[in-house]
Amino acid sequence: MSDLTTADTPVLDLLARMTADSVATSTLDVPSIALVRLAALVASDAPAASYALNLAADAEIGLTAEDVRGVLAAIAPIVGTSRVAAATGRIVTALSIAIEVAMAELEDERVAGA
Repeated sequence: MSDLTTADTPVLDLLARMTADSVATSTLDVPSIALVRLAALVASDAPAASYALNLAADAEIGLTAEDVRGVLAAIAPIVGTSRVAAATGRIVTALSIAIEVAMAELEDERVAGA
């Protein structure tokens, strides 16, 4: 995706600007914002792609699988078991796709280097 220009990704660019503005405006620290955003994804019944985008950013700031589990446990009484179960499945899907992409990139690098 690094070969794409801004004109090629207007929606992703908009989302990135909205996120940056949200972080700049919030009084929370970045890890807290990430945890709150994860809770909002669960509450809004977000698709796997939303988890993929957010979890990639979360990993970059140092959030762990334990942090994700903690959020899911904390919000379960509010959003309900079905939302947490659905979110868990979507998180697994997002992580599986991320692993497949990473493996394909490694294979591409191996082939290019051979």
